[in-house]
Amino acid sequence: MNAFLSAFRAHGASNARLIAGPLLIVMVLAMMVLPLPPFLLDMFFTFNIALAIMVLLVAMFTTKPLDFAAFPSVLLFATLLRLSLNVASTRVILLHGHTGPDAAGQVIEAFGHFLVGGNFAVGIVVFLILIVINFMVITKGAGRIAEVGARFTLDAMPGKQMAIDADLNAGLIGEEEARNRRRTIAEEADFYGSMDGASKFVRGDAVAGLIIMAITIVGGLIVGIMQHGMSAGDAATTYTLLTIGDGLVGQIPALVISTAAGVVVSRVATDTDIGQQMASQLFSNPSVIFITAGVLGLIGIIPNMPHFAFLTLALGMAALGQAVRKRQLAAAAAAEDQAQPQAAAAAEVATAAAAEASWDDVAMVDPLGLEVGYRLIPLVDMTQGGELLQRIRSLRKKFAQDVGFLPPVVHIRDNLELKPAEYRILLSGVEVGRGEATPGMWLAIDPGGASAPLQGTTTTDPAFGLPAVWIDESQRDMAQMAGYTVVDASTVAATHLNHLMHRHAAELFGRTEVQQLIERITKDAPKLTEDLVPKTVTLTTLQKVLQGLLLENVPIRDMRSIIDVLSEHAPRLSANGATPDPQELIALVRRALGRSITQQLFPGHGEMRVIALDAHLERVLTQAMGAGGALEPGLAESLLREAETAAQKQEAAGDPAVLMVSQPVRASLSRFLRLHLPQLTVLANAEVPDDRSIRVTAVMGGNSR
Repeated sequence: MNAFLSAFRAHGASNARLIAGPLLIVMVLAMMVLPLPPFLLDMFFTFNIALAIMVLLVAMFTTKPLDFAAFPSVLLFATLLRLSLNVASTRVILLHGHTGPDAAGQVIEAFGHFLVGGNFAVGIVVFLILIVINFMVITKGAGRIAEVGARFTLDAMPGKQMAIDADLNAGLIGEEEARNRRRTIAEEADFYGSMDGASKFVRGDAVAGLIIMAITIVGGLIVGIMQHGMSAGDAATTYTLLTIGDGLVGQIPALVISTAAGVVVSRVATDTDIGQQMASQLFSNPSVIFITAGVLGLIGIIPNMPHFAFLTLALGMAALGQAVRKRQLAAAAAAEDQAQPQAAAAAEVATAAAAEASWDDVAMVDPLGLEVGYRLIPLVDMTQGGELLQRIRSLRKKFAQDVGFLPPVVHIRDNLELKPAEYRILLSGVEVGRGEATPGMWLAIDPGGASAPLQGTTTTDPAFGLPAVWIDESQRDMAQMAGYTVVDASTVAATHLNHLMHRHAAELFGRTEVQQLIERITKDAPKLTEDLVPKTVTLTTLQKVLQGLLLENVPIRDMRSIIDVLSEHAPRLSANGATPDPQELIALVRRALGRSITQQLFPGHGEMRVIALDAHLERVLTQAMGAGGALEPGLAESLLREAETAAQKQEAAGDPAVLMVSQPVRASLSRFLRLHLPQLTVLANAEVPDDRSIRVTAVMGGNSR
């Protein structure tokens, strides 16, 4: 029974939210058509004021503009509600205004008499001032900010999308995170576009309020004099005060909501609301507060100045500055106390270093390491919110999913011998990459289609060697609009590390990783591996086969197919007791993985546009490499030159650089070209599935006869 009641209440709450919008529209339309008694007018005017206050407070406490994404719709409904109240109150004023100042309710009477002292001239001036403030200052400024924000957001969308794709391809984020970022970008564009249009509602409301006031005053004079026999003075006083009260009770909430619109579009997205931003930034420097207090004090002692006001405020500012200074001194003392245990720990380390050497002092070389300069320490320190550690964790996970084994843990340490913003990547203690990443700056990488130069420090992307510029935060949006891929310092280091991990995947795949991979497969398919090692192949042979695949960027995710091939062919190749040749096993495995290899190079099912060898050149290479000999220098140089030219043409046409050759020459030719042209993939024709069509776009050696 309780479950039924809970479900009924939840269903009722859901239905109430569904009908809230249509019910509000019906209520607004009813106010325009049906006559309302003064009591209901008071209630609706009070609700309008409360709604305006709520909207302003919500705008003040949001941390990002998208936290109040419904604001354009709220602005539309609030404007429509206010205009419908103007229609309803105008009807009541013209029908019953001759009966007295409370004819349109007590709220309008209070605003018409109390706020302006019953003087309709003062009321008209105050009303016009409010309209000028709302129309010329707040609404115009908020509308301009929204217009510029919408324009820059739309212009920056391609660059932001490219940055998301770059992070996704580098393994720094997953598919779900990429979808969330793309959705956020689209929502930002929709929000600023809606705010640009919604600001016109408030501007039109101000103009409509001025016109309605003039029409109501003129209509009141006509009705009062001609229909109710009032004198011109009495009619002007009565109907003007009622109209002014009606205008003020509508324009004050309009001013509040316009202010909320300005707050929403003018704030900078941070983790704090607008009140915390203002308080922390206005009153964070005690020197500024003391100087302000001194200036107020000097003005206060000038003869004929209001001494009490200026001197009182000067004393208050001085007290506030003293309080801020005490708080900052206390925070500095706390930081110093926290640093003392760290100094004690450093002293203990120094004492331990002075002791006798032991086997504990022998440090093993890390398989994969990252050393950073002292300015990059915050990027790898979790206590300081370092993003690089989280990116490296995501990078290792993405690497394992793509390549097929879990890479070693990246050991990170600082190195004072490096430049402050420099880092280097070590493989088994040997440097394989070095770069610079400036914290607080952004690296704008030119992928080849940038439309405008940027001001900054010219450099080169450490991962791919593309031209790049270090820029500050203010140029980020402009760089994205110009076609640059803009990334932060932690992304630069993470992308470089990811690139080198893929490039040296074969070296990262040691005996430990082989054993862990076998144990992982055994958990899911124990029968698949029970006869493999060491009965069929040794652990060393299996490692060499898998390393050979990784050396040519072939993932080893499909271990089932790899084990099937080894189990079938390894006994035949070792029939005489000899150890199977790993190169022969690699060739057999590549044929079994042919569909995966070609799909990686040519996604989809379209034709494969490849480079081929001239038949005569292929026979020459087969004879030279098949006999185990080396190529003569002239032939090797000519082959490299033609291969480089063909690869550049393929990449310029948007096709992958793939050279297709016969099976006997593939392995030797791939080893030769990999040293000089790592971007060129050598594929055997036997590795291509039968259902894939091939088109030869270039032939190497056609003039070599």
